Amino acid sequence: MARRPLLVKRQGICYNTGKSSRVPTIIFYVKGGMLVWQETVSVPGPYDFDLALDRLQLDPLHAVDLENKSVKVPVVTDGQRLAVEVKSIGTLENPSFVVRGRDEQLKEAAIGRVAEIFRWDDELINIHAHFQTTDLKPIFDEHYGTPLVLDFEPLGCLLKCIIHQQLNMAFAIRLTERFVHAYGEEVDGVWFYPDAETVAALTVEQLREMQFSGRKAEYVIGIGKLAAEGALDFKKMKNSSDAEIEKQLIKIRGVGPWTVQNFLMFGLGRNNLFPVADIGIQNALKKVYGLEQKPAVPEMEQWSKPWEPYLSYASLYLWRSIE
Repeated sequence: MARRPLLVKRQGICYNTGKSSRVPTIIFYVKGGMLVWQETVSVPGPYDFDLALDRLQLDPLHAVDLENKSVKVPVVTDGQRLAVEVKSIGTLENPSFVVRGRDEQLKEAAIGRVAEIFRWDDELINIHAHFQTTDLKPIFDEHYGTPLVLDFEPLGCLLKCIIHQQLNMAFAIRLTERFVHAYGEEVDGVWFYPDAETVAALTVEQLREMQFSGRKAEYVIGIGKLAAEGALDFKKMKNSSDAEIEKQLIKIRGVGPWTVQNFLMFGLGRNNLFPVADIGIQNALKKVYGLEQKPAVPEMEQWSKPWEPYLSYASLYLWRSIE
């Protein structure tokens, strides 16, 4: 007969010493009268969570604690919003994380979403090896183990892409922060983007008061209406090809190739996107190749051929090289 896992109670905390391949330790305890779950997850190395947090903290909407090596992630599952804390307790080569949240019934879905956001299934060692014979080797060596972390919400990602269009980064970040603080929701210290119905009900005048342009306000509201009506189904997109998604999104007012590519990369986690129109990537390549001016699109397309099928990682590391 198999032995049951040993349960040890200590100061009101119940430790389950049973083991699993994914979660060495499971802990349940009460915080503020509500049951809190906690699990430890190990992933393949290398994985530099410090560098991931460094990039995440560029956005003031993210609840990043660099000293504690943790971030609170907004997760929506079964229509409920919950804050899930992810804390690094491992190393670059042997990464592991404590994942903590409320509502034990939503635990599996929450951990699954966190794993998706932080790309814990990507084998970064293979991606790093791929670039060792390319012109980007120095950048990949410098940023060794940097993961491509998704935006926390697909709708939020698409809205952010629209808001950031043709704006300098500092103002784009401020404008997005105003938008989320005004119409989103804060749960346990974590900000959630407004849901589709909330965005759909906004007026152009409301967004103009925040310094949105008239057209950009229309684009944002239009995205909200499409999502609220079900014409934009982000769950369905997970099973669609890049080409199918591009064909659908490019028809929407305010959505161009740059927006589609960034959404595919950071909203859905697609690995082979290279936004040639992105000014940051152009400036990074100018630096890599020692150019006096930004490269032309045909040059960029030619240089990028050896970087496939990991163009999204090439894009990320190029951005990191100038941030």
